[in-house]
Amino acid sequence: MVHLQFAWRRLALTSLWSASLVMATALIIPALADTAEPSTPVRLSQVDETDETIVQVASGNDAFQTLVAAVQAADLVDLLSSPGPFTVFAPTDEAFAALPAGVLDALLLPENQDLLASVLAYHVVPDALMADQLETGGLDTLNGGLAVQVTPDQVVVNNASVILPDVPASNGVIHAINRVLIPIGLVEELQARQPAPAEPAAPAAAPAPAATPAPQPVRGLW
Repeated sequence: MVHLQFAWRRLALTSLWSASLVMATALIIPALADTAEPSTPVRLSQVDETDETIVQVASGNDAFQTLVAAVQAADLVDLLSSPGPFTVFAPTDEAFAALPAGVLDALLLPENQDLLASVLAYHVVPDALMADQLETGGLDTLNGGLAVQVTPDQVVVNNASVILPDVPASNGVIHAINRVLIPIGLVEELQARQPAPAEPAAPAAAPAPAATPAPQPVRGLW
């Protein structure tokens, strides 16, 4: 339990950092809009056409098996198989493995399906955006806003880097990322749902001492 509480604190710091970045971006970008020159588009890879949906493409890629299992557990297969279009910032298996111990297992519990869905929705943009269409600033997902920073060398979303952009799907595009994005408030809600630590068992009562038999009168000889 102590180890899991430490994991929550790590996750909370990550969520707080991401929230601060989103807020800072929302404040800074409008202020620079009148003076900044348009950013140079970034093309990180070429794409090909495919008839497979986002779910099918992810299912066929060994790097996204944890993501696919999470999508199934959250009952989001139909959504991500619909026409969309969607942009999915897809954490790799290594990104999920980097979560603090116990967090993924907690999210995959049936009673936390809504929280798992909210995490996954935080990775989905209701539009198809290739890497060269991403711009520094804010980006709305199905569950809140992301902070995006685009440079000639990389694309960073909150605290995650895009490591494989422009994976095509018939209903959108996938950008693989190296961290799981944590929406604001998730850590607190997940903590609140954890069972309280069991009270230590009371020590067993000591057995009552055996009763001392009453002394018998001594019979003399007479």
